[in-house]
Amino acid sequence: MQTLEVKGAPNHYVCHQGVLKTLPTRLKENQLTKGILLHGRKSWEAAKSYFPHFDIPVMNVLYDGECTYEEVQRVSEFTTDHGADFVLAVGGGKIMDIAKAVGNTVNLPVILVPTLASNCAAWTPLSVFYDQKGNFLTYDVFSYSTFMVLVEPDILIDSPVAFMRAGIGDTIAKWYEADVLTRHMTPKPIAVEIAIHAAKLCRDVLLEEGTVAITAMKAKQVTPSFVRVIETIIMSGGMVGSYGDKYGRIAGAHSIHNGITTIPETHVYMHGEKVAYGVLVQIALENRFNEIDFLLPYYHELALPTSLSELGITENTDKTIQLIANASTKSGESIHLMGVSNASELTQAMQLLEEHVTKKRLAKEG
Repeated sequence: MQTLEVKGAPNHYVCHQGVLKTLPTRLKENQLTKGILLHGRKSWEAAKSYFPHFDIPVMNVLYDGECTYEEVQRVSEFTTDHGADFVLAVGGGKIMDIAKAVGNTVNLPVILVPTLASNCAAWTPLSVFYDQKGNFLTYDVFSYSTFMVLVEPDILIDSPVAFMRAGIGDTIAKWYEADVLTRHMTPKPIAVEIAIHAAKLCRDVLLEEGTVAITAMKAKQVTPSFVRVIETIIMSGGMVGSYGDKYGRIAGAHSIHNGITTIPETHVYMHGEKVAYGVLVQIALENRFNEIDFLLPYYHELALPTSLSELGITENTDKTIQLIANASTKSGESIHLMGVSNASELTQAMQLLEEHVTKKRLAKEG
């Protein structure tokens, strides 16, 4: 029988317009009296007008631009020195991850307010760590889930469209990675069944409503589709791993993302964009090119990358593919969970994908 550690959800999750007006009451109900407010410059500028006046001491901490162990240590020491009894974080995925790691380090409740719908970091009980240059290092799963997540759609509707587009790419991967890890599992534990259902929502809702939600976002209109898409990214995306544990987190697509981060010219592209490309490579590894053909029109609609050139890699492609393949298949990478350990196997899949996508593009143009 499979052993699972289920950390299904934050203790409190609320998503509606005006939710941040309830924050003082929520702090009082939970006897929280002194906090730190971790944020970035842009994230706080986007969110501050939605926050009510704090009638308790809250010390601002500006984050340092990357989720590193050093940054977690710095913020943890600040939190302890100021006698805080909670951590409030406002921002994107890296700020969410720093806050969760700080809360785990100093054993304090964490309240997260995402300003971007670019990933499920606000939901998941883990943090992804990078070095100072932006290269992926590892991820740590914590012993408990986040205390509270408050999602204000009015903040997210004003965020850059590119971030939600990347979030859609990252979240579509949830289905393909969970599917390859659980397809042959018999019987499936109930927690895995829940994770698979959430993963299917990630694919279906985002393919059906992603473009509509982006249109609403450009028009600055909080529509039902927009809310469904941001909650799919944050909630359904997070549920896949929080219920499925190791069977619902990452497989080939995220390993390929990690390999791509070692190529400097890709650092300007977002996590979700690299993962979206990794999905196509993973499917190529499975030799399911019909599924790639199914996804390509959606990728084009959503402006997600389908080739290395769309990730800034236009020279020495063969050499770069080899570098990515070597990094993606190193010891400890999740691609091994789908039975791929040979870099040459991944190299071949990436080359086949490049050829397939080029052939499809030329046929369309011709």
